Amino acid sequence: MLQSKTRWKVNDYNQTNANLLVKELQVTPLVASLLVNRGLTTVQEAREFLEPDLLEFHDPFLLDQMDTAIDRINTAIKNEEQILVFGDYDADGVSSTTVMVTALKEKGANVEFYIPNRFTEGYGPNETAFRWAKSEGISLIITVDTGISALHEAEVAKELGIDLIITDHHEVGPELPVATAIIHPRKPNSQYPFKELAGVGVAFKVAHALRGEVPTDLLDVAVIGTIADLVPLTGENRLLAKKGIRALQNTKRPGLRALLKKAKIESNDISEETVGFAIGPRINAVGRLQSADPAVDLLLTNDLEEAAYIADEIDELNKERQQLVNQMTQEAIQEVEENFPPSSNSVLVIAREGWNPGVIGIVASRLVDRFYRPTIVLSINSEKGLAKGSARSIEGFNLYESLSTCRDILPHFGGHPMAAGMTLKVEDVADLRNRLNTIANEVLTPEDFQPITTVDAVCRIQDVSIETILELNKLAPFGMGNPKPTVQINDVEINSLRRIGSDQSHLKIVLQEDQIALDGVGFGLGHAVDGISPLSKVSVIGELSINEWNNNRKPQMMLQDIAVHEWQLFDIRGMRDFLSYLEKIKDDKLKLVSFAQETVQKLRLSNRDVTVISSFEEATELQLESRHVVLLDLPEEDEMIKVLFDTSFPNRIYTLFFHEQDHFFSTIPTREHFKWFYAFLAKKGPFDMNRYAHELAKYRGWSTETIDFMSQVFFELDFVKIDNGFISLSNQAKKRDLTESRTYQLKAKRIELEKQLLYSSYQQLKQWFDAINKGSHSLEEAIK
Repeated sequence: MLQSKTRWKVNDYNQTNANLLVKELQVTPLVASLLVNRGLTTVQEAREFLEPDLLEFHDPFLLDQMDTAIDRINTAIKNEEQILVFGDYDADGVSSTTVMVTALKEKGANVEFYIPNRFTEGYGPNETAFRWAKSEGISLIITVDTGISALHEAEVAKELGIDLIITDHHEVGPELPVATAIIHPRKPNSQYPFKELAGVGVAFKVAHALRGEVPTDLLDVAVIGTIADLVPLTGENRLLAKKGIRALQNTKRPGLRALLKKAKIESNDISEETVGFAIGPRINAVGRLQSADPAVDLLLTNDLEEAAYIADEIDELNKERQQLVNQMTQEAIQEVEENFPPSSNSVLVIAREGWNPGVIGIVASRLVDRFYRPTIVLSINSEKGLAKGSARSIEGFNLYESLSTCRDILPHFGGHPMAAGMTLKVEDVADLRNRLNTIANEVLTPEDFQPITTVDAVCRIQDVSIETILELNKLAPFGMGNPKPTVQINDVEINSLRRIGSDQSHLKIVLQEDQIALDGVGFGLGHAVDGISPLSKVSVIGELSINEWNNNRKPQMMLQDIAVHEWQLFDIRGMRDFLSYLEKIKDDKLKLVSFAQETVQKLRLSNRDVTVISSFEEATELQLESRHVVLLDLPEEDEMIKVLFDTSFPNRIYTLFFHEQDHFFSTIPTREHFKWFYAFLAKKGPFDMNRYAHELAKYRGWSTETIDFMSQVFFELDFVKIDNGFISLSNQAKKRDLTESRTYQLKAKRIELEKQLLYSSYQQLKQWFDAINKGSHSLEEAIK
């Protein structure tokens, strides 16, 4: 067997609904099943999903208090009031700020933006910033992507005589801030048709309401926060992302064009992955390491030289961010393993002074990937006595709800079920850790701590074609709520298998089923090569794509995981450098088994844990289920192996079968051999074996071992007497068959054993063990 890295959870779907979509939309069964799995059960819903351009954006005034907000903004513009857009320092906040500022300026507003410094101010609105705004003559503050938890700051604004409009999308707490208007799709009793807008989506709706028409020129910015903030790409978000990617491909913004150039991305190659892995991380890097203002300046500027300069700066910050994340991740892993091991911590809460609070969210995500535990990483500021942190969760543990039970020690926190941010006193960190672990121990089961990969569909290789993959791509853009489809292919043969890459850490495989082949590439799966034996059938999960090379197009699968569900045989008979190989396959399931103590010394394994079996009782008692067993040598008879594996068959068997003497090639002397030797002893009388056995063997063209063997057989049958090396016939010999001799029997068994185990083909040896696994008593019975 080869254990998969994660649990594969296949989504069930309604076959009747899928069949209907196949018929009405003329899509493949695979695509139909994916549509149904995404909750699209009617033909109309599925058609709109596949063709989102048929839809229109919702009326922005369906958002509660939108009319109040627009009236106040228009009044501010008419009266030439100073307006401040108060944003956030991540990609969603930066794009939200850009959208709102742009929309206001187009209406003639006197507007500035303000993004708090992550390091000196922390997340969200703060009293100091509001008092500064008052001193600058600001009379209206509009928050974007933040503010729904700013209860105190709202009171401060009221006290200062500043009107406050909050636009946000984060989790709504039990109490709402006092404000002129709160624009939030998930406010209590909200009637807005779509609840999952990102912060920039909400800002986009305000811009829509301000203009009286959809601000299509802002789509190239709105798509950034929508994708980067990992909101579900369904409903209105899907429409925004689809149109936004198209707008991004044709953007004229100098800042975006400069950033795409730094990332070496051509316009035709822009997709949701461009935002998720190139644009989003670079914009996020600015606010993670310093003030996020340059990121907003980049998106707002119309100056080509300024855009190029800022893009260079941002690209360098992103490289610095990557190095910092790698270093902090190693330190965080060490902190977990040394002080808060996952074996005794259902939730990981770690803190250290000096950690950059700008990247702790990324570090938390990496710890979740490594340990699969809800994780909070905190940066300690000893001067203020505060710990600022980011949290990431796993399926089954709602971070926001759990943190909500700790409000008394969390003066400032917010987020979602899977991610959150917070600030607390250093002395409360241990208390937070204990409380969250108590909650996790009550709600999480051992199975919850095993990573899950959700599989959208199970298919066969013959289902995979260029046409199918092109049809799958109609489900794009992919993201949260609409993940790139993961498919599973079960129990297929391997045409070829090898490691690739400069460090040999990746996997190249060709899968085959019914003479149809499919190429597969698995990044980071190179280690699996050592865990897959010849003739094994593998199951894989991954994403389907089209490989284009040298004007050829062919389907391929980007593997995420691989498994072998049957026991495996690894044939290492005759291997010379066994010790080196042993080091390579070393794992905690490995079990070395020998049938002779001298084998341990001869193989230089005295310092290793080797189980030596010398009796059937010992073989019966050894439990090998789920183990990886190395058979170092051969037993005296095959029954020993059958008994060994009778009640507990291992996941893997490695057959070394070390031996120094080949019985198979020496064969058993014929009856004519025995007849001549008996007649010779009758004629010559006592024969000195020590002095003349070699000469006799040479005379007859035999080996000395043959003389010794026949002598021992005669002795066991009472045909001869042996005294001090002299052999002579017994006067009381009775007629007996040669096969009654124990030595003769063992020799015959040994020859048969070597024939079956040493000199059989790989396939024959596999069948022999399969027979044992199935409870058969003979190979012949198993393969009839």
